[in-house]
Amino acid sequence: MSSNALPAELYQSLFKKLAVVLELTQKPDGVVTPQAKQALLQAANEYKNTLTQAKELAMNLPGGEMCIEDQDEVIEMLEEIRRRKKNMLERFSQRPLVSTTNFTANIKMEIDSTASTPTND
Repeated sequence: MSSNALPAELYQSLFKKLAVVLELTQKPDGVVTPQAKQALLQAANEYKNTLTQAKELAMNLPGGEMCIEDQDEVIEMLEEIRRRKKNMLERFSQRPLVSTTNFTANIKMEIDSTASTPTND
């Protein structure tokens, strides 16, 4: 897992832990017994700790320090770069290919004509 990846299991466990807290508070006999109070306290603390950990991970994401306007500006800039690259690629793909056969023939012709030219020694 990369250092920038968020552990999805952590965020998914938030719902489960919240559901446990809600179930404990909604029991028909309530939380009047010491065991029920202890179970509720433990479940609430687990939820609170997981929520704190999830908040810390979210706050430390790269780019999180940017405001919405700055993020939108970066997105627009990246989209513009993508459009330009796509246009360049389309123009490049429409250009006719230069035949390497003609190029190679021209080089051979130059070599042949140079070899057959007499020198004045």
